[in-house]
Amino acid sequence: MRAATNKSRIAMLAAAGLSIAIGFLCVSSLDRLKTPAGSAQLVSVQELGQMCLEPPSESDQVAVASESNLFAAFEEKSVYAAGQESGLTVDLNRQPLRYLKDLDPIYSYVTVDTRRDEVFLQDANTWSIRVFNRLENTPATAARSQEKRLIGGPKTDIQFNTCIYIDPFNGDIYTVENDVGNEVIVFGENAEGDVAPLRKLRVTHRAYALAADETKQELYVSGQYPPSVEIYRKTASGNEKPLRVLQGESTRLNDTHGIVVDVKNHLLFANNWGHISDYKTPGTGRFEAPSISVYPLSADGDVAPIRVIQGPKTQLNWPGTMSLDPDTGDLYVGNDVGNDVLVFKATDKGDVAPSRTIKGDKTGLSSPAGVFVDSKNKELWVSNIGNSSATVYPLVVNGNVAPLRTIRTAPKGKISLKFGKTQAVAYDSKREQMLVPN
Repeated sequence: MRAATNKSRIAMLAAAGLSIAIGFLCVSSLDRLKTPAGSAQLVSVQELGQMCLEPPSESDQVAVASESNLFAAFEEKSVYAAGQESGLTVDLNRQPLRYLKDLDPIYSYVTVDTRRDEVFLQDANTWSIRVFNRLENTPATAARSQEKRLIGGPKTDIQFNTCIYIDPFNGDIYTVENDVGNEVIVFGENAEGDVAPLRKLRVTHRAYALAADETKQELYVSGQYPPSVEIYRKTASGNEKPLRVLQGESTRLNDTHGIVVDVKNHLLFANNWGHISDYKTPGTGRFEAPSISVYPLSADGDVAPIRVIQGPKTQLNWPGTMSLDPDTGDLYVGNDVGNDVLVFKATDKGDVAPSRTIKGDKTGLSSPAGVFVDSKNKELWVSNIGNSSATVYPLVVNGNVAPLRTIRTAPKGKISLKFGKTQAVAYDSKREQMLVPN
């Protein structure tokens, strides 16, 4: 995800003699109002005039009304937030005036179980995995599509998860947590509801994407910081150590996100956001252009890439997950900030333009962070953070083309708040706007 933080952190500001304590509830149900540790999360406490918020819909008002009852428990208790001066605290025991939150899913990833013709959407907002029929297509007149089943709840340990891998043989569901969970968790193919995983694997903090080499039964896990790719036995669990780790200055890995395993050509692809620093050495931070680096599949340790795709012609901008078409060698990249999907040749290197780009108002793309090639059905799936949807296209798509189908789980025209582990807020008194970094 975009920025890691503790889920229960409360951000506090003071400006022009007015103090604000603001937290954010990134929830969609009353159950989500409790963190795994059982603590509640507070929202705003003091009004600062008109705050540039859209009037809540009738459904939002109902949700807020029901959730506000939970805060009655705080009326007789003191709740503390850190003061600006060291050692000072401020006593807060008032009701929130209003909430700013997204009630709909935010999809960080999409994948397809071709054995069962099912689509899996990773929802990083309500902490769940939603499963649909592959041919689901939300009518333009429908409010939303309803999932056929949902995996979510405290027992599942699903939190800010960012990627899913489906075992092509037994249907096991692998998913990785990107924030405080630090785990890959695995469910059986028929998992539904609030169920415990079959097993858990402890991985390095801020893991992002998954890939697997089925021929060697190895599981690949990318990590944002320190940037790395860890390779485990596919059935590893608990505190089992990786078989090998790709990490070090020579690798040119930096804020690593998407990874792809090319078993046919024995290659590993990893994309990078360009944020570089050695956490052990102060002052080493710097920025480089986003990139895709390529390694031998057996790479271990501080190994330099075989080649790198990088430069202004590539149009890379916060690349998310990637997916490879094994038949053509086309490499598909979800380009979040670019609001498009870029297609490169697996043999590309240097500052090269994509061979194809999916972009434009007809595509339905909105912050596309997840991509998946369904080679069996010759389709490309994209998950959209910005509008609670997944869109699917023919593999040969290029340009501003409408999707074949869309799974939409929010009202048509939805624009997500795109909150992703918010860790602070700021108030611009001149423009009367709130600034929320993610």
